[in-house]
Amino acid sequence: MSRIGKKPIDIPAKVEISIDKGNVVTVKGPKGVLTQKVDADILVKIEEGKVLVERPTDQKRHRALHGLYRALLQNLITGVSEGYVLKLELVGVGFKAAVQGQNLDLSLGYSHTILFVCPKEVAIKAETEKGKNPVITLEGIDKQLIGQVAAKIRSLRKVEPYKGKGIRFVGETIRRKAGKTSAK
Repeated sequence: MSRIGKKPIDIPAKVEISIDKGNVVTVKGPKGVLTQKVDADILVKIEEGKVLVERPTDQKRHRALHGLYRALLQNLITGVSEGYVLKLELVGVGFKAAVQGQNLDLSLGYSHTILFVCPKEVAIKAETEKGKNPVITLEGIDKQLIGQVAAKIRSLRKVEPYKGKGIRFVGETIRRKAGKTSAK
């Protein structure tokens, strides 16, 4: 058995879950509504305030999908009840971030500023405190979408290993390289 797949998912108090024809799971909560299409072979049941995910056989494909769909359903339930927050930090001299509506205006050491249009499902904030690096905060209910937006923003200026400049997650450690030593 899949260790993740066999664990039941607790349903919080204000969350409603329905399973439609075609194995489409809809989760409604205080923060919004999310849906996930589940493979036809995987069985999703709601019993006594818990969601159970079961597989028909021990085939490799079924074992893989078992844990996958359990994790995806857990992400939906957590998203509509609590939401997700990701913070990105801009490390570098002169790096700036400003938000105008859903547009993120980034100054990342290039000859031009970069305008990043954020999807409407993701709330975006930029904070700059004196003496600290600017921080971009992404909030939303869809974990996949927030991760994708964060990865796209990060790809605009990847962290380089010599000086550590670039866009990184808050609290992320970067492996630094020594660089050249002077020859005598």
